[in-house]
Amino acid sequence: MMRVGIIGAGAVGTGMGLLLSRRGYTIAGVSSRTMASAERAAARLNCPAFADPETVARRSEIVFITTTDRAIGPVAAAIAGRGGFRPGQTVIHMSGSLTSAVLDPARQAGALALALHPLQSCADADRAVANLPGSVFSLEGDREALPLGERLVNDLEGEYFIISPEAKPLYHAAACVASNYLVSIVDLSYRLMQAAGMAPDMVARALAPLIEGTWGNIKEKGVPQALTGPIARGDVATIASHLQAMAARAPELEEIYRAVGRYTIGVAGRKGSLNARRAALLGQLLANSRGKSPFRVPGRSPNKKRS
Repeated sequence: MMRVGIIGAGAVGTGMGLLLSRRGYTIAGVSSRTMASAERAAARLNCPAFADPETVARRSEIVFITTTDRAIGPVAAAIAGRGGFRPGQTVIHMSGSLTSAVLDPARQAGALALALHPLQSCADADRAVANLPGSVFSLEGDREALPLGERLVNDLEGEYFIISPEAKPLYHAAACVASNYLVSIVDLSYRLMQAAGMAPDMVARALAPLIEGTWGNIKEKGVPQALTGPIARGDVATIASHLQAMAARAPELEEIYRAVGRYTIGVAGRKGSLNARRAALLGQLLANSRGKSPFRVPGRSPNKKRS
């Protein structure tokens, strides 16, 4: 089986090393920004640790550079400058935003270059081991390197698709929305619930079933059919009451609520549950500047609870 070197002993690098070693690959060595980090990973990977990344590269047929994104290029250049790359190697990074062009120093030394990115979140090495198998990966790089990328993904029981370098930024934006911005949307919900008077230590417990149920609907029905709620049914009065309450009790959150609401009008339109007149009314309401809604909500106070 092929010899693998890990340069960058963070969550993804260590996790990939563990997964590949369990699938018969030989981990030839690990290097990291600090020797202490390399030694911790080496203890888990049952391989030697090295202070110099070029030593790891020389020992390996597959070289993973799993440093931070900003370090990938400089590390590749340093290894190339010290004779660490050679023909017959494949050098891989796992960044979602960068293309294989950042590995050009390896190409110039005769190695193949590949960007292999999992659509997955890995908070630590153990999460990487749990989450990476079965994921979808993007592959971009030298044509001759793609079969190895396909083999690695297949060994991880995953799926892959080939992406062009030009599409990488948009692809990464999509991944950021699905992962990073999802956390921000949940935080927005938490803050609104606290503004409504719920104790902070109860908020996560209270909203978790709703969040999990929504994700279950998305998996079962897909988007846009999973969309429910006042915008999906064209309930202008309810959205107006939301905005009135926010203006009074959480004005700093109103702008993002309006922006997400405007986007949701389009989702509801694609679902077919929102007619053009209601969509226009909602669009006008959500586009207005804070505190200047032309819509009045009869019988409702922004501070009055609705059952």
